[in-house]
Amino acid sequence: MIYITDMDDHTDQTRRPRADAVRNRERVLEAAKVVFSAGGPEASLEAVAKRAGVGIGTLYRHFPTREDLFEAVYRREVEQLSELAEQLKNAKDPVDALRRWLRSNVEFVATKKGMSAALALTFQSSSDLAAFSMDRLTKAIGSLLDRAVAAGEMRGDVSPEDLLRALVGMCYMHDQPGWQSSVLRMLDVFVDGLRVQAGTKAKSHTAKSHTAKRARPAVKPKR
Repeated sequence: MIYITDMDDHTDQTRRPRADAVRNRERVLEAAKVVFSAGGPEASLEAVAKRAGVGIGTLYRHFPTREDLFEAVYRREVEQLSELAEQLKNAKDPVDALRRWLRSNVEFVATKKGMSAALALTFQSSSDLAAFSMDRLTKAIGSLLDRAVAAGEMRGDVSPEDLLRALVGMCYMHDQPGWQSSVLRMLDVFVDGLRVQAGTKAKSHTAKSHTAKRARPAVKPKR
């Protein structure tokens, strides 16, 4: 029994550093998001370590270069947007769910604008990062769009890629004062413009009814 207890204690001791390492990594990523958003790509890594409550050596163990940290922050944000889409798939109003996801993307752009220049260089040297981002975001927005279309609430001739392109275009001037409130306002106009109007639904329903009647075979009178 003593031997088993000693083994359990040893196992616990080997597991704790791993759990601490995971927590430290998450704290660094969260701190980097805040520091880089406020101070831009030139914000010091020492400031990130200080905000995270870890030593600079700990930061470098997880992220050997500044570019590694930028990329990790970006990937983490993309994963969070993917998780948000999964949560919103259960929302009662599919159009509102899509709208909320798009608005969260505007916040995403706002938090990473301080890293834009560095991320642009990272994207150029890492096709994997671009593929990862496009795959996750397209699937996320596609799942919400499909649900809204299936409910008859949104046009079916718009693709997930169309929505992402429009969103990127609206956020293009993210370095201008007041851009975020302007984009959110235009985003509402954009989403409302993609909705299927009540009159269109009624016409569609009527057209389907007429089509069904025309397709119905005639009943021959009994002799």
